[in-house]
Amino acid sequence: MAKTITVQYLNDSIERLKKIEKGDWIDLRAAYDYTIKKGEFTLIHLGVAMKLPDGYEAHLAPRSSTYSKFGVIQANSVGVVDNSYCGPSDWWYFPAIALEKDVEIKKGDRICQFRIMEKQPDLKFVEGKMVDKDRGGFGSTGTK
Repeated sequence: MAKTITVQYLNDSIERLKKIEKGDWIDLRAAYDYTIKKGEFTLIHLGVAMKLPDGYEAHLAPRSSTYSKFGVIQANSVGVVDNSYCGPSDWWYFPAIALEKDVEIKKGDRICQFRIMEKQPDLKFVEGKMVDKDRGGFGSTGTK
């Protein structure tokens, strides 16, 4: 059964959300024009606030083409939005850093994407030794 997400849009000019046909992620767009100077950080307003279903959170990440098209990276690598972040002022943003050059991002440019994930289940941690077969430690899977 489909889960319901209530979306508040910044204004009527923001493109309405829809799931992309070839994938499980949903694109988000810049709500305004931005000029970011090389080395600068800015929060790109995405024009949406959402109430996620109970028991779910959103994972926000750059689109695969974000760096090649715009020269920006997401400052926090991956954003996590829990379902309690849902007030009328809880707008979603993309924290961008321009790495190599000055950047122009236009209103409506697809800059990042999100997907809805179930929250982590209740966990219990117990102390113990690792006894399974050793894989060789960090970075041990090779280069080929």
